[in-house]
Order: sequence, then structure tokens, then C-alpha cells
Amino acid sequence: MVETTPAYLDSTLSTAERVEDLLGRMTLPEKVGQMLQLTAEDGLEEPILQRHAGSILHTPPDQIGPAQQMAAGTRLGIPLLVADDCIHGYSFWPGATILPSQLGMACTWNPELVEAGARMTATEVAPSGIHWTFSPVLCIARELRWGRVDETFGEDPFLLGELGAAMVRGYQDRDILACAKHFAGYSETIGGRDASEAGLSRRTLRAWFLPPFERVAKEGARSFMLGYSAVDGVPITANSWVLNEVLREEWGFTGTLVTDWDNVGQLVRTQKIAADIAEAAAIAVNCANDFIMTTPSFFEGAQEAVERGLITEQQIDDAVRRILTLKVDMGLFEDARLPDQARLDEVIGHNDHRAISLEQSRRSVVLLRNGGLLPLQQQPARIAVIGPNADDVQAQLGDWAAASGQVEWMNAYEPRELTETVLSGMKKFAPEGVTVEYARGAGIGANGESWVGEDGQPQPGIFEPEEIDPDELRTAVELAASSDVAVVVLGDNVHLTGEGRSTATLELMGGQRELLDAVTLTGTPVVLLMISGKPLVLPPSASRAAALLWAFNPGMHGGQAIAEIIYGQIEPSGRLPITIPRHVGQQPVHYNAIRGQHGERYADLTFDPLHAFGEGRGYTMFEFSDLTIENPALEAADTLRAKVSVTNTGARPGRETVQVYVRDLVTSATWADKELKHFLQVDLAPGESREVALELPASAFSIVNAAEERVVEPGEFELLVGHSSRDVDLIQAKFAITG
Repeated sequence: MVETTPAYLDSTLSTAERVEDLLGRMTLPEKVGQMLQLTAEDGLEEPILQRHAGSILHTPPDQIGPAQQMAAGTRLGIPLLVADDCIHGYSFWPGATILPSQLGMACTWNPELVEAGARMTATEVAPSGIHWTFSPVLCIARELRWGRVDETFGEDPFLLGELGAAMVRGYQDRDILACAKHFAGYSETIGGRDASEAGLSRRTLRAWFLPPFERVAKEGARSFMLGYSAVDGVPITANSWVLNEVLREEWGFTGTLVTDWDNVGQLVRTQKIAADIAEAAAIAVNCANDFIMTTPSFFEGAQEAVERGLITEQQIDDAVRRILTLKVDMGLFEDARLPDQARLDEVIGHNDHRAISLEQSRRSVVLLRNGGLLPLQQQPARIAVIGPNADDVQAQLGDWAAASGQVEWMNAYEPRELTETVLSGMKKFAPEGVTVEYARGAGIGANGESWVGEDGQPQPGIFEPEEIDPDELRTAVELAASSDVAVVVLGDNVHLTGEGRSTATLELMGGQRELLDAVTLTGTPVVLLMISGKPLVLPPSASRAAALLWAFNPGMHGGQAIAEIIYGQIEPSGRLPITIPRHVGQQPVHYNAIRGQHGERYADLTFDPLHAFGEGRGYTMFEFSDLTIENPALEAADTLRAKVSVTNTGARPGRETVQVYVRDLVTSATWADKELKHFLQVDLAPGESREVALELPASAFSIVNAAEERVVEPGEFELLVGHSSRDVDLIQAKFAITG
């Protein structure tokens, strides 16, 4: 009897029925193949036809359709899950809208705006045939030498969780799978070295590094990507405690896990906890990994592991069941979502999308110091725009965009004509009669010759700072001296940020220090603008600048946003999601450090950072007053209710970010001095005052005790509300938790 329609293709059946039917038809090689996620940069036949890959990534745009057609022609016709790193816009497609980096987005402190950006990205991604973006990054950035700080939302677990949840909502609202990464502790590197062992205890993981992931798991994120690193001697890929006990059992996570690039191969090659690929494959399967990214030999290794009795085929079935469940739930068997050129033409770079990108750029710029020069109220006749990042498209876009080097075809998509640099923005939006002139003055540098590592990833050569050109420096200084205002644009570049590009220092590279020294001595008022992928250490001459602005890779509309702020056409409202140190040796210098150290300074330097978490100014001033707690005695199941007055005491309208911290005065184990627990934004006209209501569940005031239990301990607390994490910027009121 000939079967008409296999049950797994019958959309009237339940997901579970369809998945079990398909599993029952699959051979062991086909099952193991479904667990593979392989790069399609070098062709389609090997991953799809020879290894039965269930997912592909880094697929040239014109090959996504042919890849699905090839998969449809296989024995069972299981559709591919197509993935890529569309992390701040769809940077793999020409003309797509590129947002600020994640660190730039975090400066907005605005979940709704971050969600809108993710929804916009998903709208542009979906018609290309991609189903899955490897975003958001929920790593906590406390080691600033690490190369991937730009990909994070900064240093605070609560802020990370709220912005990450917003991004998950935005992606998945448009049927693009979100992927929370890198689970967990990957960013806590030794010496800043990428993927090094993380010296974290289970208690520390539970206290700081796991909560953002738990937050997005509750939000409905359907996939997690694992970090490269090991924690307390156990690579995350092999960490049954964090993957099975915490994620799967405690949190009830039923989604899919994907390793990062060749994590399983690393178990043999670099971490050396497995003797061969069969042992490594068994370890990965035992720890509930699903997709194995770019370890082609897992195909042979997993089958050998079954033959040797290291794992059972049932364990393979468990992983494949989760993968097939995802594909059925997404409707890929009915519609694999082939590329739709007409839809792409309609949505890529849509004006509404550009508007979201521009608004993110505007809200991401942080004004940190202003001696009254900004906004430029007295119209200058001549403005000098100086510095290596003043007209650098890639500096605006940051990593994972245009020519940042992840995949070859991105190099051709550098959106020069779509990107507003600081120079072009300053010229385009200058008031009538203002002349804007440019001199680079100095360069930054570039990596030496790169090579391809054993894992197939490009390895950058040692960074080579660009030497100072005396003539170029002289030209810039003369331009500054003959101008009314100098906007000096410094920072770093993609040779100093990104995966595999950690740095031993945070100093300005190339001739930037000498350039700033010379320009600030001309007597011309200086606006120092930093465009970088992470916090950098400023030289002493930075204190001579009349104003300091910071923009973390502000996206393709960053130049316009910065010009509008400098000219006073809009108000700056960004706030730091990360601490800026005075010296690299201050690290770690995050605001929520564990209390208990001796003294308040090093022998040669203060502990105090240059700029603290939460800092940021506008062109007006705000005052907090009348903080009142309505129920100062509550139990752990109650909700704290408070109110505070916020007043715009200046002459311009502005947006204030109300930051709410809690201090537990006595804890059973050492804990942070204060933690961010809530934030919101208010827009106030000059002289306007508003009473802001605050509600926080007492369950949020928990600690992780010495027994690794998250508990709310009875005792006295302080509620702190104000401009930033600095005590001087906060007003406080006491409350108590009983019972």
C-alpha cells in the first residue's frame, strides 16, 4: 500500500505527533546531521547532501534559496534552519539599516526603542530566507580589555535582562528566532583574553551572570548559544550543571541550544578534556546540546560514540526532537520561507526603519562633561572637524557590519552613501553661514597579516599603530588654531574590537594622544568626541576639552545625531551602561562591586572611575526631591510603593532617566553595595516638576547566600533614586523587610 502523505507533513496533526513520525523514519546519520550547523561559505553539497546538516550559517545571500531547494530534494525533505549574526541591523544585506552597536543601544536605557530596533531588523531579515539571528548578547562587560564589549549591553545584570527581553520580543514578534548568548560567564575573561577560563564560582554565576538569561528565558527566547570558555574547570559545552540542572530543570527551558563556533572541536584541540571527537561528541550530547556549530567531524564522532556505547541513540533522539519541534512550530515544513526579492525591495532601508535607527543614534550619544560650550549657541564662523574617526564609516558602524571582516561578501556592502559620518553630519546640518573644514591629523592603525586558524576562523595579526605624520599633524593643529571651535573625534576601530581582538591596554592608539595634546593647546575651544567599541582611557589633555561626548559605534545615522546634538537641534539624553575607568589598572571598576575592600584608593590612584555607570548629562539640569516610601515595613511577598519628585531646573526641555537602586545594609554573605532594580524616563519642560510613582516587588531585593540560594533576607534596606550610580547623585529613604 502506498502512503499518500507522511504524517510529519500533515499540518492537521499535533507537533508531537509529526515529530515522532519523522524521528521514526530517520537513520542515525540523518539524526546526527540534523544536529549539525555548518557554514555554507564554501558551498552547499558537503554540508547538506553529505552531512545532512539541519542548519546553515554564513550563507551567501544568493545561495539561501538554492540551499533550501537542495534540502527539499533529500530523502525526507527536512527544511534547513538558516541562521546568522544580524545583531544590530541586517548587516549581511546591501542597503539594510544598521543600528548602533548593542553597547550604543544600551546608552538609550529605553527598552521600547531597543525592541523597535529588533523588530525592524527582523522585518528586513525575514524576506532574505534567514530564520534565526544570534542576538541578543547577554554577557556582562566587566573586563574592558575583552574585545567583545561592544556587543554587550554593559555591566549591569538588570539592565541587560530588560534590554535583552525587549530585543527578544522584537525579533520573535516578526518570526525571527532570537538567540541569547553567550551562556554563561564567557565575558569574565582572565586578562581580557577572549575565551579564556572564567574564574567564577557557581554562586557568582547565580548572583550576576545567570539572571539576564533567566529573564529572557521567561520572556520566551527559544534558543541559547553557549560561550567558548570554561567555568571553574568545566567548559560550558560540557557543563551538565549549568545546562541540565539549571537551564533545563530549574528554569524549565525547552528550547534549543547551539554551541558557538567549533566548541565541540575545542574540547579536543585546545581545552583537551576529550581524547578524540567521539568522546567530545558524547560529552556534548550528554550535556543536552542540540545544534553543533561548525564542527563537521561531529557527524562521524557522534555515530562512533553510539557504536562505542558512550551515548545512546535515544539521547540523539532527544536533541533531534527539540530541533524538529522548533522547525514544525515555525511552520517550515509548510513554508521554508524562501527569499522574497519583491518583499526585500519593499522593506530594506525603508524610511520608517531609518527613522528608528536615527532615533536610536540620537538617544545613544552620552554627554559626559560640558563647560558651557555646548550647544553651540553663539554661531561660530568656522568649525574644525579633526581626528581619525571623524569621517570613518566603519567607526560609525562598528563590528559585525560592512567591512568588519566576518564574511567576505560583507566587504562589498559598506554603505558609504547611506552612512552619515561626523564630518558629513556637521556639514549637512550646519546653520547657514557656518564653514566646516576637516583634517584627519593622525591615524589609529591596523592589524598585521592575518591567517586562518585550525577552527577555520580568521585570526587577526598583531595590531600595528599608525605612525605620526608630522605634516598631517601640523595641518590639523593649524586648522584648529584658525577656527572658532574644534570637534576632535578619536577612539578605536574594528582592528581593536571584536572576537579575537582583545587588547592589553585601553589607551588611545596611533597618534591620537599627540593630536589631542596639540589641539587642546591652541586655545581654540575643543569638543572631544569619542567613537569607540568600548570605554577607553583618556589622556590628561582630555581635561582641557570644553566638552566630552561619547558614542559607542552610533550606527549609520550617528553622524547626523551627533551634529544635531552639537548644534543644539536636539537634547542629549544618553546614559552610560558601563563604567569608564581612569586607568586600565583600575579594573574591575564596575559600580556594583562587592563591598569590603580596605580604603578608598590605590597607593597611586583613586578607586573612583572617570565616569560611572548611569552618568550622562543634558543641556538642562534635573533635581530629585521628596522621596517617600508609602509602606516602609513590608514582607518578602509584598510590593514596595514609593514616589519621588523630578524637576527640570534648567531653561531647556530634557529627558531624565530615573534610576532606582537598592542597598541591603546587612547580608549573610558579601554582596554589592547597591544594585539597579528599576529605571524609567521622564520628559520635562523647563521648570516642570512631576511626581513619579515607583513600584518594586520585594522579591527583587534578593541576594544569593553562601548556600547558593537566592533569598530575600529580612532586615534594613535603602532605596536610592537619582541621576546615576554615584552616591552623590542619589537621594535615599530607608525601609525594612520582616518575616
